Amino acid sequence: IWRTGEPPLINGWIPFIGKALTFRKDAFKFLISQQRKFGDVFTVHIAGRYITFIMDPFQYVFVIRNSKQLEFYEFADKMASRTFGYPSLSNFPNLNENLHRIYQYLQGKPLDIISDHMMKNLQHIFEWKCSQATDWKTEKMYKFCSFLIFEASFITLYGRDPAADGHNVISEIRDKFTKFDASFPYLAANIPIELLGVTKKVRKELIHHFLLQNMAKWMGGSEVIQARKDTLEKYELLQDYDKAAHHFAFLWASVGNTIPATFWAMYYLLRHPEALAVVRDEIDHLLQSTGQKKGPGYSIYLTREQLDNLVYLESALNESLRMCSSSMNIRISQEDYILKLGGNQEVSLRKGDWIALYPQILHMDPEVYEDPEVYKFDRYIENGKKKTTFYKGGRKLKYFLMPFGSGISMCPGRFFAMNEMKLFLILFLAHFDIELVEKKPVGLDNSRMGLGILLPDSDIAFCYKIRSF
Repeated sequence: IWRTGEPPLINGWIPFIGKALTFRKDAFKFLISQQRKFGDVFTVHIAGRYITFIMDPFQYVFVIRNSKQLEFYEFADKMASRTFGYPSLSNFPNLNENLHRIYQYLQGKPLDIISDHMMKNLQHIFEWKCSQATDWKTEKMYKFCSFLIFEASFITLYGRDPAADGHNVISEIRDKFTKFDASFPYLAANIPIELLGVTKKVRKELIHHFLLQNMAKWMGGSEVIQARKDTLEKYELLQDYDKAAHHFAFLWASVGNTIPATFWAMYYLLRHPEALAVVRDEIDHLLQSTGQKKGPGYSIYLTREQLDNLVYLESALNESLRMCSSSMNIRISQEDYILKLGGNQEVSLRKGDWIALYPQILHMDPEVYEDPEVYKFDRYIENGKKKTTFYKGGRKLKYFLMPFGSGISMCPGRFFAMNEMKLFLILFLAHFDIELVEKKPVGLDNSRMGLGILLPDSDIAFCYKIRSF
């Protein structure tokens, strides 16, 4: 029953399911149509949940900074423990805080170390690819990105078993991972794993790879994984299987969104030859100015400062993230509470209500981004420098690009992910000539709306060969 001070309530014709069916079909269109009818704040009944959407980006800050009354960790814990098959973190004192502290290994100086390892590992895999591509070689682009990003991430984070054929072992894990990943949206939507065919068996097999006796064989892993191992070992009540499930969850977090994001960055560059030419020229210029040779047998080494100075590469990457990211930023009201917004607006919330920001609306807003459906590789550049000022209705926006979430729910691995995607593109463009074989447009698969980076609705063939230097 609606109460005074609460936002307009939008119910569905099936009481429990509410608007879930319409929302799942196309959340973006659905939310835009509700905004036109009800304004910038409204509540939707979706699958038994009451979700209040804050649509005005100028009001985002009031939700993001209110982390005391509007909580995130409990929601994230429930979803992750259900999806990846480990017991809730709340059962173990300070485990959440201790695991969270480890994310410092993905920032600052430790980030430089892990990025250097990533660069070396990517180069080894590209060299291996180079030896096979003296003439034009055709592959499917998503499969190609998946192979490279998965293998490089796995070796960088977890190491490799020197006694086994590394490519085969990791390919086997990747194939299972791909099967599990296809069920991810259903698990996130609270559908029991028992109803999802082979998913339960596949998840169990994946988790077994991360049992301590198996991980002990892998050499050359990262500090971040070692720190997670050490922390989990302190909790004797955690079963070995549960610890392994935590390691598997971290793998998913590392590659689940990076693979599709890398695909989109590459796809849009190849669809826009003028963008490809500018980005490649910027990379070539940097390598030349730092005295580095390109081609098989030569190692490329770049510092974080040098990576940060590739403004066209970063802008092209940000532009593809703007177009393919669809993460819903969720908070849960801890009590009956009046959320104060700007302009003397107030929203009455009940304990347990969800509050959601949906940045895809902002990313596709023609007031903020002219022709938002069009890929403009230099959208985030002004006078040759990074552009960080965007406006809506003449007012400057604090938040204008949010592929990695916000505030307490911001992705802790975002710097690592950005570096990895940049390194992938630098090495690929430095070593290979690349062309699309198929001219068909690739669309977004909406089944992950609200969950991160959207996957492509089909794969596309491209060809590559070693550049003639």
